[in-house]
Amino acid sequence: MSAAGGFYKAVERAVAIDGTAMQIFGASPRSFHAPLPQAEEVSKYRGVLEKSPIKAVYLHALYLVNLATADESLFAKSEKSLADHFRIAEALGADGLVFHPGSAKGLTREEALSRQAEALKRIIKSVPGRAKLLVENTAGGGDKLGGPLEDIEYLVKKVFSPRFGVCLDTAHAFEYGLVKKYSEEECKKLFADFDKKIGLEKLIVIHANDSKTPSASNSDRHENIGKGEIGLAGFKNLAKIEKLREKVWLLEVPGFAEEGPDAKNVQILRNCF
Repeated sequence: MSAAGGFYKAVERAVAIDGTAMQIFGASPRSFHAPLPQAEEVSKYRGVLEKSPIKAVYLHALYLVNLATADESLFAKSEKSLADHFRIAEALGADGLVFHPGSAKGLTREEALSRQAEALKRIIKSVPGRAKLLVENTAGGGDKLGGPLEDIEYLVKKVFSPRFGVCLDTAHAFEYGLVKKYSEEECKKLFADFDKKIGLEKLIVIHANDSKTPSASNSDRHENIGKGEIGLAGFKNLAKIEKLREKVWLLEVPGFAEEGPDAKNVQILRNCF
């Protein structure tokens, strides 16, 4: 949800499309600068939120963050920015902050994952509170981390914190090739594998997105629910998995009017249950 005009406006926009959970940016996604919100703004936001049907709020870090880079300047800016966004999440009383694991150009995969894990531990230690830091799987390709479950497994085990968890994006999993299609059988296999490697208790949020591109394309392009390569049947099969029903489901779709998540997507996804 857009927070243009104030964080409380994001709540109103989420309520307007019949949402019960929302995701927002805590600061501009185009800048490493992420100032803490003013107390007055936080108070107004919390007041509107408390009177709303919104039960969960997550922030998304800016896309420029890359804790896997060999570029020391970018690494330092990324660590500071992620910590700043985490502080904003705490200030707002949000449930967590979602971030992408970045690209390992100039480093081996293991080197990139190792230094990232150490940075994440420092960030969690520097920002006390209850909000969780959630790593999101990616569509992979090139030097990008987060495509295979093993990357996520490594970070979860190395960071080893009750405040560190996972956000699984349905489009990214499909685009990386974790599934050829979301058949009932492949859905069960994917989440059995996830449970074995990472633990389903570590899966906190699902980004429910259809995909404009085919399985294993490594091309990250979201589509409205039921209108892409995953299809409505795929989301119905995901909804059949009992342990996923207790998770927070968030939409990052283009919307039928190309204005972002809308009431129609919310209803289509809800009907899958």
